[in-house]
Amino acid sequence: MRLRIVLAEAWRSLAANASTTIAATMTVLIGMFLLGLSIGLGSWVLSWSNHVKRELVVDVYFCTKLTCGNDATKSQEEKIANMLSSMGEVKEVQFISKAEALQMMEKKSPELTKGLPSNPLPDALKVLPNRAEDIEKIAAAVPSSGATGVEKVDYGKKTAKRILRVARVIEIVFLLAVIVLLAASTLLIANTIRLSIFARRREIEVMKLVGATNWFVRGPFMLEGLICGIAGAALAVVLLLLGKTIALPAILGQIDDSSDAQALAFLWNAAILIGFGLLLGAAGSGFTIRRFLKV
Repeated sequence: MRLRIVLAEAWRSLAANASTTIAATMTVLIGMFLLGLSIGLGSWVLSWSNHVKRELVVDVYFCTKLTCGNDATKSQEEKIANMLSSMGEVKEVQFISKAEALQMMEKKSPELTKGLPSNPLPDALKVLPNRAEDIEKIAAAVPSSGATGVEKVDYGKKTAKRILRVARVIEIVFLLAVIVLLAASTLLIANTIRLSIFARRREIEVMKLVGATNWFVRGPFMLEGLICGIAGAALAVVLLLLGKTIALPAILGQIDDSSDAQALAFLWNAAILIGFGLLLGAAGSGFTIRRFLKV
């Protein structure tokens, strides 16, 4: 019976105060839409930066007669490969023979391999790190000299540092954007609900004077907040879905489909928005009404 009364009171208040209800719902919609857009775009950019970081590898080139006077021996190559494999920072070590390297070059740049009298390419190791941040440490661990059979170690030092720096900035910006948007949405929703409650402060005072408990007064307002929160969040999800199906393909049509960069799954994004909409709507109403309960 009490729940039915609370539901009826909440519905009556929503209908009687349509303007403030619409304002609160639109505020939630705007806040949740911006938050959802930030999560979707930010998670895609983070995924793209991780994709780029995974492309960072350490290449170890062994000596040849042309570069060091003698070819590296098999024992020298195995020693370096075993040393790298034993490092905790190394995910995988791939051996690339000079014949395999020539085949790769023939496919990639056939004009450079035409008319070669012999294979000038060295044996090499391709070292995949567990974390992109470890490539400098891995490269520094490889002794480069004729005695070890290693001609040079290459990991694109300048490019690698630039990629890691950009990836770090992206992560920080994404985190700050989500925090700022969440805080802004909370404040906007709380202020809108506060105005709605302030407009009905006399009604609350009368309810308190006739003996209504705090929770009986708070219940309808929290339910109103829940309804406004879920309605605004649901509308934001609909707008994001329209953007995903209509606008996104046109915007991202020129991006290489082979990239494994992916945004957060839309269902997860929608669930986050609905959850935050419910939480902000109910919490905003519950906390804001406290000051008006002291009659």
